[in-house]
This record gives sequence, C-alpha cells and structure tokens, in this order.
Amino acid sequence: MKVLRFYIRSVDAFNHGIGRLVMYGIFVIMGILLWSMISKAGEQPSQWTLEAAQFAMITYFFLGGPYAIQMGSHVRMDLFYDNWTVKRKALTDFITVFCLLTYLIVMLWGGLGSTAYSLGYFGSDFIGFFMGLIDGSEESGTLERSRTLWRPYMWPIKSLLCIGIVLMLLQALSELFKDILRLRGEEP
Repeated sequence: MKVLRFYIRSVDAFNHGIGRLVMYGIFVIMGILLWSMISKAGEQPSQWTLEAAQFAMITYFFLGGPYAIQMGSHVRMDLFYDNWTVKRKALTDFITVFCLLTYLIVMLWGGLGSTAYSLGYFGSDFIGFFMGLIDGSEESGTLERSRTLWRPYMWPIKSLLCIGIVLMLLQALSELFKDILRLRGEEP
C-alpha cells in the first residue's frame, strides 16, 4: 500500500502543478481572440488567429484534463451519487475508471499513430518508428502541415495531445488506486 500511496502523491502533485499552470492558458486564448477581433476591426484580419486559438484550446483541454479528474470537476450524476456511502461511491468510481482507462488507451493509440503520420511516417509500426527516432535508426519524413493559409506544422499539437492523454492515464490510475484504498476502508 505504500507504493500506491507514493504513486498517488507523486502523480497528484505533478498533475496539480501542470493543471494550475495550464489554468492560465485561458488568458492566452482570450488574447489571441482579442487580437483577432482587433485585426478584423482594423480591416487587416490575421490569418493565424483562429487556428492558434484552436491549438491553445486543445492544449488547455488536454493538459488541464488530469487536473479536472483530480479535482472531481468532471461530469457526474450527482443526483444519486451524493447520497451514497463512501464505499459505494468508490465501487462505482472503480468501475467507471476502467471505462475511462479503456477509452484513453484507444485515444493514445490513435494519437500516437496520428503523431507518427505528422512526422512523415506512413507505415503501420509507429511504435517502432518512435523507438527508431530515439535511437537514431529512423528519420522523420515530410512533416505534415495544416491545410489552412497559415500552414503550421501539426506534430507539436499532436505531440501535446499525446502527452495530455498520458497524463490523464496516469491520473486515472491514481484515482483507481484511491478507490482501492477506499474500498479497503483506508484514506488515500
């Protein structure tokens, strides 16, 4: 149980710090959209603002997701849940975390494949491709770019998406371990 508690403390502290930092990303999004509004009013609309705001929102959402899971601020049917005992809540959360883990694993698999594609790999063994990038036996191909007028590279945002999913997986495991401790009658 010491290992579970250490894992919970470590992951919760890391995701709490990332979440508190990313929380201020809303001001970045507001700044980009404000610039978009000003540039349109000045008859010189910026081409990059909409896509930059979308990228900032993706970063905000995926890197802030683990913090939202940790704080319990995700959607839940509180009509029934609030009146349940601690053990019944833990059992319900234990079951639903498995659904979340399955969903996140599928998302990570797709995200890694999409990131490999954005780095110019078009084969089916993208895990081998990433391992080859690490050890130097692979090189990236033609980098994917957005089809908009601005044409930014796509690999940075796809990489951030994968990092956010990994952080959500780690946080979901932390929540699962907390539920295990609660089911045993212990405090996480």
